[in-house]
Amino acid sequence: MSKPHILLIEGKRTDHPSFAAGLTKKGYLVESVPSGAAALAQLDLAVPNLIVVDASSMRTNGKRIVQALRQKQPGLALILVIDSNSDPNDHYDADVILVLPFTMQKLINRIRHLLPGQNNYDLVAGPISLDVAEKRVTIGDRQARLTPRLTILLKILMQHAGEVVERKALFSQAWETDYTVDTRSLDVHMSWLRQAIEENPRRPKLILTLRGVGYRLAVEPITKPRQRK
Repeated sequence: MSKPHILLIEGKRTDHPSFAAGLTKKGYLVESVPSGAAALAQLDLAVPNLIVVDASSMRTNGKRIVQALRQKQPGLALILVIDSNSDPNDHYDADVILVLPFTMQKLINRIRHLLPGQNNYDLVAGPISLDVAEKRVTIGDRQARLTPRLTILLKILMQHAGEVVERKALFSQAWETDYTVDTRSLDVHMSWLRQAIEENPRRPKLILTLRGVGYRLAVEPITKPRQRK
């Protein structure tokens, strides 16, 4: 089995420890680049399994780097590392946001959670089939790759197909947090999910919004998942 490929974006600050050695020691194939521009160029050569953006090592909040990476490769898992003086609520494009200081093991745990192979089964609801392990959705003859967060959101909606899922409940489950005061990032992700599965995202027929309440996946309830051996 090949090693998972991680693209690590980190600057050259001498006062900032590198994550490269720790990730390599854990068995990952790590490729380091010093900037967002270098990462975008690298994506033209090879697509990694996951990207770690160490914004704190580049004295930036990382928002523009993450947005550029998302535009280049929307389906890639992405972890953003920021300083304690940055605002985590301002980085909704990343799948996971880690605020320094934290242990290497915490980073490893987040990487393991995002890499494929954690939940090996498919879900089917109406015309939608979701491959959770590969983070791939199929609707008719169309397929799309999803980010880990979008995969979780679609999985929740499919498990409650035909039902209204309230905003706070959906946000709490998908982000694994009890902090549900600001759920604006949920709307952004739902817009991305519509782009992935709707024929016309501006006139959605599958993911419907009940303004001020939540979202409903307008398909037949989920059928029996297909377990993989």
